[in-house]
Amino acid sequence: MSEILKEFQLFRRILCVCPCCGEIVRVSDLKLKTKGKAVKTWLDEYQYKSNMLTKREERFDEREELLRDLAREKGRKEAEKVFKKAILPALKNLKLDPFDVIPILNPVDFIVFKGMNRRDSVSEILLLSKTCHFKSLCTIRKQVKQAISKKNYDWQTARIDDFGNITFE
Repeated sequence: MSEILKEFQLFRRILCVCPCCGEIVRVSDLKLKTKGKAVKTWLDEYQYKSNMLTKREERFDEREELLRDLAREKGRKEAEKVFKKAILPALKNLKLDPFDVIPILNPVDFIVFKGMNRRDSVSEILLLSKTCHFKSLCTIRKQVKQAISKKNYDWQTARIDDFGNITFE
């Protein structure tokens, strides 16, 4: 059965009362005629607003990527200002890109991947730490320095999935 025929069959189930004579008739039997303009109903207003909203969403979708790029750039500039205010004066003198600096805090304070955010490749990796007065932390830092000096390190990549499972590549 075609969709139109199904719909017509559904209209046979709907009954209405004629406002003039009070007779009960099926919607499918009505022969509707209007004189002049039809009076607008709440449904007309709803459909108009829905269409306007759809058009606005389409216009926004067209501009969304540009707006995201602009917001991202604005956020980076603001982060740079905050970084420059919050960072130690000695680190400011190194003229590092704040987006290349990752705080680790233990055993070293920061790791810097020079060029990570502005270029296609990392040119240098720096481990930065303030002077330490805790003997245990100083010992660990010395061990890290010795391991790097002796080239006693390895790079491994681990992937963590949404369930917390770790796989090494």
